[in-house]
Amino acid sequence: MLDREEGLDLLKQYIKRENLLKHCLAVEAILGELANNLNEEVEKWRLCGLLHDIDFESTEQNPEKHALVAAEILKDKLPDDMIHAIKSHNFENTGCEPKHKLDYALIAADAVSGLIIAAALIMPSKKLRDVKLDTLKRKFKDKSFARRCSRERISMCEKIGLNLDKFLEISLKALQNISDKLGL
Repeated sequence: MLDREEGLDLLKQYIKRENLLKHCLAVEAILGELANNLNEEVEKWRLCGLLHDIDFESTEQNPEKHALVAAEILKDKLPDDMIHAIKSHNFENTGCEPKHKLDYALIAADAVSGLIIAAALIMPSKKLRDVKLDTLKRKFKDKSFARRCSRERISMCEKIGLNLDKFLEISLKALQNISDKLGL
């Protein structure tokens, strides 16, 4: 399995857009916090979050290939369960159904990262430090806010044993901890 630095170097070979790279860092951080809270393998979960969208720039116009190309890129570099999680985060197009904790955690983290970042961007300071759990809960309920952040996907946090409030709290803390890397 790749280590984190090798993973980041590989990611940078495929991802050139700064915002997409920051998204991958955000999902990495959220999965790390989740793993820590759930007594899972922190480095493994973090690496899965970091690499989940490695093929996004090349498959953006072909969503049915997203995550399948990633699986090819990563096939000899990650264990099967991580490849499965990456493929299942686009299960609607890949047909690879989520079934393990890591699968559901990745799907939920991928979606919630956008909600949290959108919440930070509406703050007067545009800083994650000013986002509160109550704000996130309100914004989650407001379907017109960050419409592309699937509430259904975020709610998959329940499949890993976390209620929405706890999941939002863990995710917000994770992003606040790397706010400097995200520029927020």
